Amino acid sequence: MAAEVSVAVAANFTAPMKVIAQAFERETGHKAVLSFGATGQLYAQIRNGAPFSILLAADELTPAKLEKEGGGVTGTTFTYAIGQLVLWSKNPGRVDEHGEILKKGSFTKLAIANPKLAPYGAAAIEVLNHLGIMSQVKPKIVEGANIAQTFQFVFSENAELGFVARSQVYESGKLKQGSGWLVPTSLYAPIKQDAILLNLGRNNPAALALMKYLQSDAAKRVIQNYGYKIII
Repeated sequence: MAAEVSVAVAANFTAPMKVIAQAFERETGHKAVLSFGATGQLYAQIRNGAPFSILLAADELTPAKLEKEGGGVTGTTFTYAIGQLVLWSKNPGRVDEHGEILKKGSFTKLAIANPKLAPYGAAAIEVLNHLGIMSQVKPKIVEGANIAQTFQFVFSENAELGFVARSQVYESGKLKQGSGWLVPTSLYAPIKQDAILLNLGRNNPAALALMKYLQSDAAKRVIQNYGYKIII
């Protein structure tokens, strides 16, 4: 019997998850209904009773917290992707391959995701602190509610550059457009993105099947194609 599963998905994982959901439906007959947002927003919705069966977070802390609080099924968490941060501009010549533009300050607006809600935003703050330029850059920062809105700020050129997820601007290992600096992972803590089966999904065959499918070779290929690393 085909069933339906409601999935809360971190905004950075929008594009690959849409592809995975289609393949999952073709293969199993089950349907995945996707809702996207900042991990902090999704957590708040789950705590307030939103009917999600699975959370695909942009960090490992939120699923762990839900498990500890009794909102998730114990022992179901796993890392489905490891995210990477990119400093990106829609302008082909603006961002150099070492990110020196940040130190030069030759821009008026730098977009980042809300660091309190979005792990990619927290990673961006880490990078700026690591480079020792937080105080000079701070007045130029504009915050998106999540990484999807942050990308829109840069894509629409309301901000000349911004810290976005690699999955948003890379395809098959290359920048789709504009210019970017793939930020060295030594400058921020690993963005381990964990999944957890929520209590509502405990006896849902579609939820159980999707948790399994996310760990399949087919899903991992999609995840890697969008510029994420995976734990092998």
